[in-house]
Amino acid sequence: MRLFLCCSELGFGHASRIMRLGKELVRKGHELFFFSGGNAYQLLSREFENVYPCTPIGWYENSYGVLPSASLLNIFFPLPLYNYETSELKWKKPNSLETVHRYYDIRKHIRRVKPDMIIADGDILALRLARRWRIPSVYVTNVIRPSFRFPTLLTPGERLTETYVKRCPKIIVPDNPNYTICEYNLGNLDNIGIREQVEFVGNFFDMTPQKGLEKHIFAPISGPWGTKTKLARILVPKLSGLDSPSIVSLGSPNTKSTAKLGNCQIYGWQTEEQRSQSMKNAKMVIFSGSHGTCFEVIKHGKPSICMPTQPEQMGNARKMEELKCSICVEKPKQLRSAIMEIEENIEAYKRNVEKLSEYSSKFNGLKRAVEVIESIKT
Repeated sequence: MRLFLCCSELGFGHASRIMRLGKELVRKGHELFFFSGGNAYQLLSREFENVYPCTPIGWYENSYGVLPSASLLNIFFPLPLYNYETSELKWKKPNSLETVHRYYDIRKHIRRVKPDMIIADGDILALRLARRWRIPSVYVTNVIRPSFRFPTLLTPGERLTETYVKRCPKIIVPDNPNYTICEYNLGNLDNIGIREQVEFVGNFFDMTPQKGLEKHIFAPISGPWGTKTKLARILVPKLSGLDSPSIVSLGSPNTKSTAKLGNCQIYGWQTEEQRSQSMKNAKMVIFSGSHGTCFEVIKHGKPSICMPTQPEQMGNARKMEELKCSICVEKPKQLRSAIMEIEENIEAYKRNVEKLSEYSSKFNGLKRAVEVIESIKT
């Protein structure tokens, strides 16, 4: 089949998932065409042919993270923005204008490619075009109707996106059918009216457990650049002052430099292999609560501390805490006490996360996702 794969560029989670799914689809002999913007486009370009850019859509953010009030204003009005990654001061276009440009970018390529199916990961515009032109579509997501601290001002937009999600023949959730990490971000599937369309396939990682040396604290930072900067400003000073050794990955693909501050080793970017080794050899992991990293932590059986920066991550963090695998920290001053709590009760946390790892390893998310895609009539 000719498959049109489109993903959001907010953080690396969407791109990471679509890359894993894409490699499995290529192995099965399908012809793939990828579309995304920003850093996601760059990452996809390194791994695949037929990768095309489209206008990125982003929230308004600075070095303190995403700013909700400014983001709402930026829906309709341009705002000045200083990007610390590129050291540039520029005007950020209105979010509504970015959306229009992206829509026409994707539409132009769909006309040219003439795909048999559209696979969207977090990209509602691709679903809208699939519905309009009667092209079968699959939506890959871990967020449908978030319920944990989701801003009420965004509810109308959430309900609008659901109209397109509901018309997908299949909705693939890369999570466990039980002990679902993204439970609070999905909502009541019966009330939404999509229970029959949703399939929990398991995560796209190879969830075979791996044992490591448990010799350091590992803090992989991910997300949009503002969120990453915010977490780095908190974590690096805190971890560098500890007696325990630690590793921080800043999650900046264009930054290959390394530095040492106290007992903290800082990497601008780690390859997938380096990140896996840092995770495997950690005694605990500190991260934002992003969905993909939750399953990396589960795979390696690591106790963790979540420092969420947005509602989706808060929902994941709450679930991990309920499963007694993690501690959710919302204020920087709580971090040291959370580290002490994990260290004092590390065997109990390890037992809980290892049980979750054992259950999660029963599912081959990639294999089942491909089976779902191939089962849809085109």
